[in-house]
Amino acid sequence: MKKSLIIGSNKGIGLEICRQLSAKGHHLLATCRKRSVELEQIENITIYDSVDVTHGDSLVNLASLIGNQTLDWLVVVAGIYKTVTINPPLDRNAMIKQFEVNALGPLQAVIELLPCLKPEGAKIGLLTSRMGSIADNTSGGNYGYRMSKVALNMAGKSLAHNLLSKKIALVLLHPGWVRTEMTKGNGNISAAESAKGLIERMEELTLEKSGSFFHQNGEELPW
Repeated sequence: MKKSLIIGSNKGIGLEICRQLSAKGHHLLATCRKRSVELEQIENITIYDSVDVTHGDSLVNLASLIGNQTLDWLVVVAGIYKTVTINPPLDRNAMIKQFEVNALGPLQAVIELLPCLKPEGAKIGLLTSRMGSIADNTSGGNYGYRMSKVALNMAGKSLAHNLLSKKIALVLLHPGWVRTEMTKGNGNISAAESAKGLIERMEELTLEKSGSFFHQNGEELPW
């Protein structure tokens, strides 16, 4: 039975990933700031609440709680979106918060949890966005979100190189435009459809593909 840790799991895409992995027979470790009833109803799950990726001590403590358990998969879903435009004044706090949650948090999570990952075979998935693609930026705007996701993409690419010697593969994943609370119910696919594609990309991940940037539908995205 695979053991998988999902960071950011109490709702939306993270919750759906947990549901589908449980149905596939994974034993789940799931983190959230505050657990939901829906998360508690999933089978084969251990929930760690009060975990906030912006609090470094919280991630250090999480690694301690997991202890000598060995993880096959680590999937970091946690992320936020705040509108930042070119209209003055620049909302620096919104910018910084998005970097903390979307880029620094996932990076530290991987670093702290490395000792828990299965040597020679573990897989890491970081949920990013095609809005973090410079080549794909055709509309501008969304400064904090775009810039934080570019930072996450760079962190993921660097991690992939550094983890190659440990035979741990990492992939950067765009979930699609998903109907969630973050998008205020807008989007063209459901959380269930997004999660299905994301899990498929994780299942297909090999060391040869490590450091790649994929859409949940299987399309490789430009940087």
